[in-house]
Amino acid sequence: MKHVSILIPQGDVSVVNIMGSFQILGAASGQYQQQSRKPLFEIDLVGFAPVTSSKPGTAQVIPTKLWSEILVTDLIIIPAVHNDPSLVIQENQELIQFVKEQYKNGAVVSSLCIGAYLLAATGLLNGRNCSIHWQHAPYLQKMFPQVQVKGERLITDQQGIITSGGAYAFTNLVVYLIEKYGGRDLAVLISKLFMIDIDRKYQSIYQLFAGQKEHQDETVLQVQEYIENNIGDKFTIDQLAVDHNLVRRTLERRFRQATGNSIIEYTQKVRMEAAKMNLEKGRKTVSEVMYDCGYTDSKAFRDVFKKCVGLSPLEYRKKYMMEGVNKIH
Repeated sequence: MKHVSILIPQGDVSVVNIMGSFQILGAASGQYQQQSRKPLFEIDLVGFAPVTSSKPGTAQVIPTKLWSEILVTDLIIIPAVHNDPSLVIQENQELIQFVKEQYKNGAVVSSLCIGAYLLAATGLLNGRNCSIHWQHAPYLQKMFPQVQVKGERLITDQQGIITSGGAYAFTNLVVYLIEKYGGRDLAVLISKLFMIDIDRKYQSIYQLFAGQKEHQDETVLQVQEYIENNIGDKFTIDQLAVDHNLVRRTLERRFRQATGNSIIEYTQKVRMEAAKMNLEKGRKTVSEVMYDCGYTDSKAFRDVFKKCVGLSPLEYRKKYMMEGVNKIH
């Protein structure tokens, strides 16, 4: 039997993360016990502060144990906390120390969604892959440059450190943990009982690219705006550099420094976001969308789209086009 510590950090914690994990793991343990006559998990909700009365409109999780009562645990789950990451880290120093000590003692440590900020603050993610809500990926990367942030991945698992993507992707991580400790058959059963889409690997299909403009480089902003306003046009980096009185190497360096992407990568993301919007509307064929986004080679378009989104253009169109939704009503 494995002991599971679902942590209750200080701050505006995700009650869904905590109680959802508790419920799904509890159900898996019960199913396992029916087959083997022993439970799979012993689960504790681990608190780091005395319980106080909750504010109107908020929910509160009552711990089953305080962190000081947990001498040894096998699996730690860190939920999302919906506050400024710097403040969350500052308020949860005891939790950070607890996680570091338990990992040193052999515990597997997992984070759900933006719980990755707390996990990163332990230093355990340095040099390792990490998933987080795709919207927070650039912020986590900037805050913790030694972490290998994989914003497109739904789950990462490396050397006893497991992380998941955003929001309700936590259910996929919980099923992943059930398979890890209880086997494939149990994981499939639980995924069916809770109607969880098992074996999803990417969250890139849900990503929205809104540009990376939280910087002060006016020239780079002008280049970004040109790219966004001329999606279907052909242009070269040399041309962009000349238009802004820069040598190519200087423009490329400043652009990557400001946005985190090369000019080519940024152009691809802008074009793929436009392609997604057109495919969702369902009014144009894949070929028409391809031409509108500046591509003439269908294989190149398909390869870039699948790299950015995780599905082919045709698969994406079938999944999201508005015509299909309208027919239901």
